[in-house]
Amino acid sequence: MRLCVRAVLLLFTFGLSPIGVARAETTVRVLETSPAGETVTLARNQNFNLRLAYSIDKPAGIWIAPHFQGKRVNAGTSPSQTYSGSGEALAWFFFMKPGDEVDEIRITAGDGGTNTTPLVTTYRVRVVGGGETAGSAAPPTWVTELGERAKVAQQQALKAHMNKPVSASDTILFGGFMLAMVAVGIAGFAAPAWSLWRWRGGWRIAAAVPAAIMAFVVLRIVIDTSRDPTSHNLWPFEILMAGALSAGLTVVLMIARKLTGTARTP
Repeated sequence: MRLCVRAVLLLFTFGLSPIGVARAETTVRVLETSPAGETVTLARNQNFNLRLAYSIDKPAGIWIAPHFQGKRVNAGTSPSQTYSGSGEALAWFFFMKPGDEVDEIRITAGDGGTNTTPLVTTYRVRVVGGGETAGSAAPPTWVTELGERAKVAQQQALKAHMNKPVSASDTILFGGFMLAMVAVGIAGFAAPAWSLWRWRGGWRIAAAVPAAIMAFVVLRIVIDTSRDPTSHNLWPFEILMAGALSAGLTVVLMIARKLTGTARTP
């Protein structure tokens, strides 16, 4: 009887312990690099490519972060698609200016969140940014193949996103955002115009500043597009940004008039 009880307790203990549960983990390792070597000097605008082998239990992205003496290096790094299962991936970085240096590359995997994208592995390598122009030598075959594979995956992800039906909440949110932007643009014109009409003296001169900003932006768009129709393809956003600035300045002036008691002066 005691033997049976002990056996049951033993099975129960192992069943609750981590040893008794098979958990898949995310693993990433560096197979090779281009340029190869433990110490590498990159030419200007040249990429340091890493061939990665991954095994991921659930869909996740893979990112690299070059570091030097424990601090993140200001470098351009490759984006990440969503990976799952096992396979190979291409990652790269390039220096912003000559003379920068890297002594380790930290590789993370997850959904991109601060607390949900842990460090998976660290690759030790010394990479120094040189000032010369890169030669015309062709990259290794794996760089080209993995790069083309990543390009196709990005195109497919973009196509799937574009074909995804828009929900009612997204439509309402987008419509509200556009209405808010239009309201900001109108306020950029209306607020200083109202102030110029109602205020007197120095306050009227102050109200002329945001009005002049709006007039300058609109006049510049009209003149530039008359010369080159493609010079201001995003002109609505230019007006919206100027409108936000104009309305903000007018609100500040209104608050100043109220605090100084000028607003109550007949």
